[in-house]
Parts: sequence; C-alpha cells; structure tokens
Amino acid sequence: MDLTTRPPSDTSGTLDEALERLHAFGPERGGWLSNHAPMAVEALVRHGQAPGVHRWLDHYREKLEDMPDPAAEVTPDNWPEALGDPRRIADWTGYFARETAARPWLVVLAEWWPRLLPGIAAGATHPVIRVGHSVRTLLDGPETEPRVTELAHALGYWAARHQPLPPLSSLGPAADAATALNAVVPVPRQSGGIRDRLGQLTAFPQWPDRPVTGPDDTRARLGELVRAATHRYEAYGYGEPIMLVHAATAPNAVLRALPALPRELWAPSLGAAWAASAAVTAAYSPTRPAEPAVRPGGLSAEEVFARAAAHGDDHTIKFTDTALDVGDATALAAALRSVQLNPPAL
Repeated sequence: MDLTTRPPSDTSGTLDEALERLHAFGPERGGWLSNHAPMAVEALVRHGQAPGVHRWLDHYREKLEDMPDPAAEVTPDNWPEALGDPRRIADWTGYFARETAARPWLVVLAEWWPRLLPGIAAGATHPVIRVGHSVRTLLDGPETEPRVTELAHALGYWAARHQPLPPLSSLGPAADAATALNAVVPVPRQSGGIRDRLGQLTAFPQWPDRPVTGPDDTRARLGELVRAATHRYEAYGYGEPIMLVHAATAPNAVLRALPALPRELWAPSLGAAWAASAAVTAAYSPTRPAEPAVRPGGLSAEEVFARAAAHGDDHTIKFTDTALDVGDATALAAALRSVQLNPPAL
C-alpha cells in the first residue's frame, strides 16, 4: 500500500454537500444498526463516482434517523462517566464539535485516539471505520467545516459506543497475518448480534510474533494485516458477507489514520487493529473456505469499483474501497466476491 499515492481532491463540492446533508442524522438506526452513509459517500467521491452520490443518498435516506436528543453535556471533567454510554451520542457529538472548533483537529485526534483505542471493536467496528474515512479526507484535501464536523461525529460515535473486548489469552505466535487469521478460533455460538459473539472471546493467536521495530515496521505489518483480511474474504466471506468485511475495513481505518497520529501511538494502534480484525473473524468466519468463484479477469481497479458503486450496497462499496487500497488481483477478486454475495441496493 502506498500511502503517498493520492487521487486528486474532490473539487466538485459533492462530498461537503453530502456530509452537510448527513449531519442532521444520528450514527445509528433501529437502536444499534450503523449509518454507513458518511463512509460510503467518501469512498464514492474518492473513486470518481461523485455524480451519483446524491442519487445514492436519496435511496439511503429511508435508513436514516434523526440525531437523538441531548441528555447532559459532556465536559473535560465528566467525560469518563459518559464513555461507552450510547444514550449520550448527541452529547458526545456536541463535545467533539466544540473541541474541533476550539483546537486543531490533529490535536484533538491525538489526545483522544489512545483513550478510544481500547474500544475499537465497539459498534461492530463502525466508529473507527468512520474515523478512518474522515481522517483520510482531512489529510487529502481542504479542512472544510463539513469535513471537520464529520470527524466530530465519528469520534462522538466511537466514544458513545466505546466497549473494550473481554480479557484474552494467547493461542501462540503466528508467523504472518494470514496464518494468524486462519488460526483464529470461531466463537462456539455463532448466533445473535456481535455483542453476544464478542462476549464469548477467550484467546487470539499472538501476532505480530515479534515486537515491531519502529514506525515503518508498524505500518508494514498493518498493511500486511489489511491485505490478509481482504484476501481472506474471497474464500470465507460467504459465511457472513456483510459482517466479515469489517475484518479488513477496521484495520484499514487504523492504517489510514496513522499519518495523522504521533509516532508513539502507531505500535498500540497495530495491536488494536489486530484485535478488531481477529474479533470479527472469530465472531463470523466459517470453518472452511469456499471455492474461488469470481476473478477480476481484465477489469481495472476503477472498473471493479464502478461495479460496486452500481451495486449500491454500502458495505460492498466500503470493502471495495479497501480492496483498491490493497490493489492486487486477489483483492480485486475479493471485491467482486462482495458484489456477488451482498444484496444490491440500487
């Protein structure tokens, strides 16, 4: 993955318009299902699909709910008692809106990243994924008000849903990320929601199998994890096509955030990303792979993403966005697999 290779910034204003439309709504619906629209529209604009964004939002509108009413203001003094309370989503969003208005967003992110990182799997990893999309936008383009506000919404969602994983023991070291993911033991009762499944976790393989030696090694290992999880989806995604995309998109969100973070936060970020990917794998992965069914053939990366955009499913769009970050033929095949497995939305 080459983090220095960036597409041109959006000059149409479409992303800012879409984010302004979305900020009247909350990050969830139906009590716990996530609002994926801010993440999906960012990916659509990034990959040349800006002309269809508002049409996509018109279709997605029925899934959106208003932002919940505030309960009590979150402050620099009382925030620990509000952490992890989903009833305080609006309070947390307001807190981060004030913080990012008063201080540079990079400063706010650096302060709150280590506080939120232990709860990376909360909200089925959607909060950290939303943060990753937001940070990428701020790093790649102008720091407009809608984009900074989007970071406030993303951080507020993460703080409100924050919930650490249970204590875990080690299953032994794994030499690489692909081996580690294959060694993850599925939870015994693969039924119910993700919170029920995560509560059954007891142990993960030890990965990386050696301490990272610095920021470059950390970034390389994190890229290795994203690549392994993306590749794995091609064979194992059939087990739970929607939820298993997060085994790749969650660590990729962390990878996208790294350039905005102080270097001393990179190594713990790698550990948290592995925990998130392993947790989703344990919660939803089947025990046996399927036979490969779809290959990219002569399709370019842009053509693969265009298929995901036409398909319209939010998870498919976000997973294909991650697959394009990986960029190899197996990743593109995994993206086409997600198009095949998930129900179309358009």
